[in-house]
Amino acid sequence: MTAIPFGSVEWLLAGRYLRAKKQESFVSVIAGFSFIGIALGVATLIIVMAVMNGFRHELLGRILGVNGHMLVQTYAPTGIPDFDGLAAKLTAIPGITRATPQIEGQVLISAGGLAQGALVRGVRREDLLSLTPIAPNLSDGAADAFEGDAVILGSRLAAALGLAVGMPVTLIAPNGDVTPFGTTPRRKTYRVAGTFTAGMSEYDAAFIYMPLDRAQLFFNLEGAAQSIEIMVDDPDAVKSFRPAVEAIAPTNTRVLDWQQINQSFFDALMVERNVMFLILTLIILVAALNTISGLIMLVKDKSRDIAVLRTVGMTKGGVMRVFFIAGSAIGFTGTILGLVIGILFCLNIEEIRQFLSSLTGTALFNPEIYFLSQIPARLDPNETIAVMVMSLTLAFLATLYPAWRAASLDPVEALRYE
Repeated sequence: MTAIPFGSVEWLLAGRYLRAKKQESFVSVIAGFSFIGIALGVATLIIVMAVMNGFRHELLGRILGVNGHMLVQTYAPTGIPDFDGLAAKLTAIPGITRATPQIEGQVLISAGGLAQGALVRGVRREDLLSLTPIAPNLSDGAADAFEGDAVILGSRLAAALGLAVGMPVTLIAPNGDVTPFGTTPRRKTYRVAGTFTAGMSEYDAAFIYMPLDRAQLFFNLEGAAQSIEIMVDDPDAVKSFRPAVEAIAPTNTRVLDWQQINQSFFDALMVERNVMFLILTLIILVAALNTISGLIMLVKDKSRDIAVLRTVGMTKGGVMRVFFIAGSAIGFTGTILGLVIGILFCLNIEEIRQFLSSLTGTALFNPEIYFLSQIPARLDPNETIAVMVMSLTLAFLATLYPAWRAASLDPVEALRYE
């Protein structure tokens, strides 16, 4: 009996062996569990990797959108006097899109008998409107009212203190005026011009934007800025801008980039992502091992059929290919099903979260813990292809030993006791 390699005969036999008869139902159950295990493993791996990518992309976009890519920060208590001249020189560097002077300081915010810590950032109106996570999410009229003794609060901060537009709010700075009795905290009342929602609870619950000229007065930096925030066209290549920026920066300043400032945070995300990938890969590996056990049992049950095929002329390679096709079919269909489930889940992850939250009555994604108001999911085509290749490779490798065992079966021994 001669057959074309991977021809119709071998596919027909493989399909027949996968369709278990009544007395072989246990083998079919094992194959079914292997199929489900591979599908769930692939789907889970795709979903988790997409969510981890989404977290990194969203956090990176929001953090860098608010804080900038580089920071020229002064050590001097008098600040940077010629901040406009320095900003102009920095903007002239090719690849730098914006250089924003700012003042930043910790304060105690008090209103209606409530108080909590906050971070004041003094910026100009045009610079505030250039912040992509902030400008589109300002409350109505906030940008127009951002002048004089007006401040814009994070939405969560305003809600925690019960503040609305037009209400007064008191800011207290620990480093205030020097008197004969020592340094007294500086205290001043401002008007709430509006609120913003950056989408990260860390900012929405702690940030206050103040006009730059008022921040200079409040923090005793008249005519100066505390730092220059820099935006570049390629955040991932931010280190390449460091030599040019350091050459321009004054001697009493230091240059920091976003990778330095947030290194521990993003390193933790990367470690978690890699560990999750390894752990979830074990699901696919276990399913592949189930495929091995199921195929070994199938070889044992079909030993007489294998012997008959060998006696009528099928080669060892033909027998091996039959069982390779049978095992690979489980891995291939499981991988494709897992791919479909994973993609559909990622595309509808927020709707699924809201449904499960309403069904269970619990907050499945608390923004105060996870920093984001929604579950992000960002599919990376290269990673998705890598997951599929890994799953198919494990599934194909899992078929080799059972297929080799089937091909090595001695037809005389198999038929002796039949």
